[in-house]
Amino acid sequence: MLKRIVVAALLLGSIMYSGSVARAQVKNFAPVTREMLVSPSPDDWLMLSRTYDEQRFSPLKQVNKQTVAQLRMAWTRGMPQGTNETIPIVHQGVMYVVAPGAVVQALDATNGDLIWEYRRKFAANITAATIESARAKSLAIFEDMIYYTAPDGYIVAIAARDGKLRWETLVNAEGSGAQHTSAPIVVEGKVISGRACSDKREGCFISAHDAITGKEVWKFFTAAAEGEPGGDTWGGLPTDKRIASIWGLPGSYDPVRKMILWATANPRPYPRMTRHNGNPDAIPRTSPAELYTNSTLALNPETGKLIWYYQHLPGDDWDSDHVHERIQLRTAINPDPAAVKWINPRIKRGEQRDITVTMGEPGGMWALDRATGEFLWATPFPADVPDFHLSNVDVETGKATINWDKVFKKDGDKSLVCFFNQKSYWPMAYHPGTNSLYVPYHDYCLEMQAKTSSPSGYGMRNGIIRPGVDPLKASVLAKVDLSTGKVTKLREGYAPGNGAVLATDGGLIFWGDMNRRFHAFDAENGKVLWETILGGVIQMSTITYAVNGKQYVAVMTGDGNSATAGPMGQSKLLTTPRGHNAIYVFALP
Repeated sequence: MLKRIVVAALLLGSIMYSGSVARAQVKNFAPVTREMLVSPSPDDWLMLSRTYDEQRFSPLKQVNKQTVAQLRMAWTRGMPQGTNETIPIVHQGVMYVVAPGAVVQALDATNGDLIWEYRRKFAANITAATIESARAKSLAIFEDMIYYTAPDGYIVAIAARDGKLRWETLVNAEGSGAQHTSAPIVVEGKVISGRACSDKREGCFISAHDAITGKEVWKFFTAAAEGEPGGDTWGGLPTDKRIASIWGLPGSYDPVRKMILWATANPRPYPRMTRHNGNPDAIPRTSPAELYTNSTLALNPETGKLIWYYQHLPGDDWDSDHVHERIQLRTAINPDPAAVKWINPRIKRGEQRDITVTMGEPGGMWALDRATGEFLWATPFPADVPDFHLSNVDVETGKATINWDKVFKKDGDKSLVCFFNQKSYWPMAYHPGTNSLYVPYHDYCLEMQAKTSSPSGYGMRNGIIRPGVDPLKASVLAKVDLSTGKVTKLREGYAPGNGAVLATDGGLIFWGDMNRRFHAFDAENGKVLWETILGGVIQMSTITYAVNGKQYVAVMTGDGNSATAGPMGQSKLLTTPRGHNAIYVFALP
């Protein structure tokens, strides 16, 4: 009996000690300044992709090529059921994360102990299904507040020290059809956010709110209205029916040029003829068409005014989003014609340029001048095939032309178009040491049939492995040299991946797949240096941070709202595990 009491006392003492450490962490909280967001401590992970440029590169190198084989589990924490597409942020040894069910938690980043929890209180008209399927991609932090885009349409500011509500502002008006599915970022003292919109233009906007008060500062509607610049590209479609969603990853920010780069998705319903009374030629086949769908937007953070835009796909026919990250970097421009199909002839070979790089869900890789949006080069990544969704990019003007052979002309038409969810809401990473982009992609195409009686405009719709591709090699981690555009396949396998890529100064690339495997690769040659098996599908999430000189690598498992696993079911190569939401954190012994 005495022995049990002693053991219990020791356990209680351990718990109290852990709790006191956690309380000290928030009690001594250092407010996050603009300067910290621009140049964060290597120990912290302050936004979805760590830095404003969205490179997902960490300077930490305690875990490196020589030590990574010793990685061990440091802690794990289970999470409630529901959609889990989030990426945690970390500041001063505290991890802030969105848990399924619209819950924000502060955790001790060294052991996973709960410090505080914020549970959103919802009105009666917000269903349990809406709450459980909420798709917040991450949180933001500024001063002493954590910012959360809640599924009821509010932006919420929470005290970082104790989880108490500071302010809340309704952004998505009830009935607008808008949903918070992206993540906020804080830029120049403003909380910038986007949202999914599906049926009304009034829900399709990027907004800025004062980070201290929550007051709206500006709003930019992503579908140009009648009478506005770009408004005449919609073929006379009434303004309220013009849809350009912003559901995906949030934008990047250039603090030198004071310029936000944000991405937009496709118009709805999907086939263009469905949007235009059966006439697919109501809008141009070459950009601009239906602005600002499937575009990169450069916005002034103070006013929300458009600085420049570039449209990657005019008049989309297939729900082919170009709505994710816009990575910023500086590189010598020397595209190899053997690797890159469309090259601006005015490029001065070897010239150093500040660029932004992106990839679309339907494939294709784009490099634009960051300051002006000038087209530099593009290529039909991951392969140049006749079924690609574009037929041409004019290298003189940068204007893209839709592949007319693949466009639906009448009800019942069927089409095979490439690619399909080759890269979606799971972010890529850039490693400055190799000047390379690391891209996990699925070599899948889309077979689809037009059905004008359907609200979406389509009937049959399936993702399939691209004809002729070995199913055992249809899921790839690729390395892309951003000077030349040359692609090297580092890994080919059957298990697709919805996990974020992480690059570190330890010469490593971390990435996990839907077969529960979490890997560390050599950034140079792709050799697997470490691997472990987790309890569920690896989803988004992967980050690294340090506390008291110790580096940690964190990854989450769980269900995504639109997880890619379809073709695997057809090939019977993978049965996707479901329903295991958890955080796993690793460190050296």
